[in-house]
Amino acid sequence: MMNIELQNMSSPLSHRGINGAFQRERQRMIERLKTQGIVEPKILSIMAKTPRHIFIDEALSSHAYADHALPIGYGQTISQPYIVACMTAALLTQNRLDNVLEIGTGCGYQTAVLAQLVGKVYSVERIEGLLLKARERLATLALYNIDFHHADGSWGWKENAPYQGIIVTAAPEQIPADLLEQLDIGGRLIIPVGAQGVAQKLVKIIRTRSGYEQHDLETVSFVPLRKGVS
Repeated sequence: MMNIELQNMSSPLSHRGINGAFQRERQRMIERLKTQGIVEPKILSIMAKTPRHIFIDEALSSHAYADHALPIGYGQTISQPYIVACMTAALLTQNRLDNVLEIGTGCGYQTAVLAQLVGKVYSVERIEGLLLKARERLATLALYNIDFHHADGSWGWKENAPYQGIIVTAAPEQIPADLLEQLDIGGRLIIPVGAQGVAQKLVKIIRTRSGYEQHDLETVSFVPLRKGVS
């Protein structure tokens, strides 16, 4: 297992056209999100300025802002923009969250959105190759409030618990008990649940002083939450 803290590397926002290219495509994405029911101004503002195209292979850049998932290697995908926005909106509360645990760094796009909305992101990824690429991309964006952990995501990251929010970007068949235990009182867990190939549910779990409340949000399709590291 490996912990990586993102260091201040002072990288310019010029990687693959961050400042200029794809602005029109991002704006079309934002207008589409509004029609899909995403109305939170902070989320729309962050997604409007976050260059989604740098988180995928350059050959797929023309599809970066389309409303579907895309492959990122290792059998994993980047979620469609609507799902990123929906999960982020479900996670956030009226008060700014100080610490959020992300299970499944993937390409780093969801991480980038979260890092601009919360105090600190602790991101866990089981595939080292993905983790290292995500770290490089996030350094390019000068986002430094992120710590990375190469580990089995179903374990969570106990050393930094409890968390005010936990977001999971792959689907277990059952919610891991470790994640529930690492949630703070009043905290929210946003997680897709269900076997691959059948209808999965995106659910919100709120921890109370007496237990947990569950709310079903969306029907979704996610890659499975796998155990172990690679």
